[in-house]
Amino acid sequence: MIFFATASANQNDLVEKEARAAGSDDVKLSSGGVFFKADLKTAYNFCLWSRSATRLLVLFHQEEIEDMDAFYEHSASLAWENWITPEVTFAISETVTDCYWIRNSHFASVRLKDAIVDRIKSKFEGERPSVDRENPDLVFHLHVNRNTVSYYADFSGRLLAKRGYRKAQTTAVLAEFLASTVISRSPWRKEDENEVLLDPFCGSGIICIEAAMMLSNSAPGLIDPNRFAFYKLPFHDEEVWKEAFEEAENAQIVPKAKIYGWDIDPQAIEISKKNAKAAGMDQFIEFECKDFTKITKADKIAETGTVVTDPPYGHRLDNDSVYLKNLYKQSGINFVEVFGGWHISILCADSSLLSYVDMKPYRTNTLFNGGLECQLAHYYVYTDAERAEMIEKAINKKEERLNAPLSDGAQMAANRLTKNIKTLTKEMEKDNVSCYRVYNADMPEYSAAIDVYENKWITLQEYAAPSTIEVEDAQKRLEELILATERVTGIDIDNIYVKQRTMQKGNDQYNKSSKAKGEFYIIHENNHSFRVNFTDYLDTGIFLDHRPIRTLIQALSKDKRFLNLFCYTGTASVYAAAGGALSTVSVDSSNAYLSWAQKNLEINGFTSLNHFLYRDDCMNYLSSSFDKYDLIFCDPPTFSNSKDRGTFDVQYDHSRLIKACMGHLSSKGLLIFSTNFKKFVFDEYLSEIFKVEDISDHTIGKDFERNSKIHYCYLIRHIDNEGSKEEEEIIRKVLKIKRTVVRRPKTPKVVKAIEEVKPVETVEATKEVKEVESK
Repeated sequence: MIFFATASANQNDLVEKEARAAGSDDVKLSSGGVFFKADLKTAYNFCLWSRSATRLLVLFHQEEIEDMDAFYEHSASLAWENWITPEVTFAISETVTDCYWIRNSHFASVRLKDAIVDRIKSKFEGERPSVDRENPDLVFHLHVNRNTVSYYADFSGRLLAKRGYRKAQTTAVLAEFLASTVISRSPWRKEDENEVLLDPFCGSGIICIEAAMMLSNSAPGLIDPNRFAFYKLPFHDEEVWKEAFEEAENAQIVPKAKIYGWDIDPQAIEISKKNAKAAGMDQFIEFECKDFTKITKADKIAETGTVVTDPPYGHRLDNDSVYLKNLYKQSGINFVEVFGGWHISILCADSSLLSYVDMKPYRTNTLFNGGLECQLAHYYVYTDAERAEMIEKAINKKEERLNAPLSDGAQMAANRLTKNIKTLTKEMEKDNVSCYRVYNADMPEYSAAIDVYENKWITLQEYAAPSTIEVEDAQKRLEELILATERVTGIDIDNIYVKQRTMQKGNDQYNKSSKAKGEFYIIHENNHSFRVNFTDYLDTGIFLDHRPIRTLIQALSKDKRFLNLFCYTGTASVYAAAGGALSTVSVDSSNAYLSWAQKNLEINGFTSLNHFLYRDDCMNYLSSSFDKYDLIFCDPPTFSNSKDRGTFDVQYDHSRLIKACMGHLSSKGLLIFSTNFKKFVFDEYLSEIFKVEDISDHTIGKDFERNSKIHYCYLIRHIDNEGSKEEEEIIRKVLKIKRTVVRRPKTPKVVKAIEEVKPVETVEATKEVKEVESK
């Protein structure tokens, strides 16, 4: 027989091991789970021992089908009477991928239900079985991939992932199979079978209970064996099942190590004890009510061990963000001070909180708790002796490096950096700026951009050397620049992140690195907090040159409806929300960046329902939406292409993009358009039909003055919008400029053009605008 074990994302390898351990030697990983060939004994073993799978299905038929009628006819021809009778209730689940003839996956399951019922009626003189979605006797699963239709029966039942011991739970819920996966991903027992495990935020005790079952070699299926679905399958063999069950019972051992669970909530400790007793693991676990933030060295329970924990986080608990930040920060301090020699594994759905744990993970895993993407970060806490030895080595190595004489080139770069930093530091501190550019290819021999973040980290983006420069020479200059940067800034070389920026061509987009580490840090700008990543992407998550533009957006946002197109990580949306915007809408085609944007909003306290994020191509969004906005920020990429969205070139397409934006701008609204394309030329025709003001020179911060073409920026209004005095004063004050507005005469030609691009009011109007643009 062929079985398919379903698994949550990034857990297939664990389920594969479970299938092999159960007795199968023919195992194949697949999307969403693991296929394996097995006899009944192996399948029973899998149900008893699996800790990470969520369900086990048995494949009983597969066919190539090309349309819905053929699907029904073939389904009705199968011998369903071998599985069910009119007295048996059933239900159907379905998954459909890449099938052109199935428009609605639920409709496919309805047709399969009809086929089963019609078949049974034909075999039992008109009697029919009933569908029971809540508690069916049998569950069939339909899987369609393109034209391949697979029919499965549920072998384990929906409760494979649930052990049956959870008698009560706290507000935060961690699935049993995920708790088991978290433990398996941790370093616990990798070197010492009797190693201690501690969960200092144990909640309902699930991690401790799962660990105790592993430690005592207890099969999860023993706790509530009556929950399995295979009892009602026609080929169930009670003797074989009894044999597998007795073998599992006899495999249990009495562990030598102890499991510890702490929690600040007395009720959580009582719940944990009840659940542990229901699982038969209470004798192996010691639960105690304890505030982890207040522990001392006296609370250390062993010299070495592993902490595996799932602390609270904002997605699932209605806790104050300040409280959570302090909790993670203090926990990190306590890990370092109390748990020297221990491994620490922390599961968290808000990776920004992990940045407050002042330790560097040596490894991370991405897992999913329900619909929440979680990071499982692994740390090792060095003992005092290990730390002292490492510090001494690092100091000696750094001193050796810093005391070595710089080459003439490196010294020249160091001199320039020293001059730049001396000039900029006071200006940046005065403006409450802690992240800024200190060098931008000031010397042609050292062509790179150097940005300082919080005086802790540096990104050094090397521009690709011309083909006339030898590779060895280019590498030597890069090394000289790195040494000069460390020497001048005092920031350790380990915190200098070096990247190479090249021209984008064709499909060469700035995508996520294939060796992504998932490490995020928190930086601050004008009293706002933002997540940055120095390793996984070319850009860090915030464009420092847009700082003045963001400041302007905040100043103009009060009581405005704000739209952020090509929103990237949502930094402009955070500024708009902080400025008192009635609502913010952030649009981007990247799920990763939208998730990043949402977290940026959350860590700044903007979690209300008036902040919206949409995954969509921005041109598509503008053509399909009819909403109006008072303030729009549009910062498109220089170039992008996708098989789903087509090609976008800012020089070629900015005119139609701006016209589309203006269709959504209220009559008194303001569009801020920006681009980083160095050779950008603004379409002058737009200045005839809209009021356009080039404010580029006034949006270049002190740290970017050496590269005044870092970006272009324009204020764009409808031609009839004079702009309020209050708005004019805000712009003048924020950008520190004296502004004069040039009024353009309304010639008949211009009046006609204006009429053609008035804000979109109806579907018909949208069509008219598109027709005009096409002409």
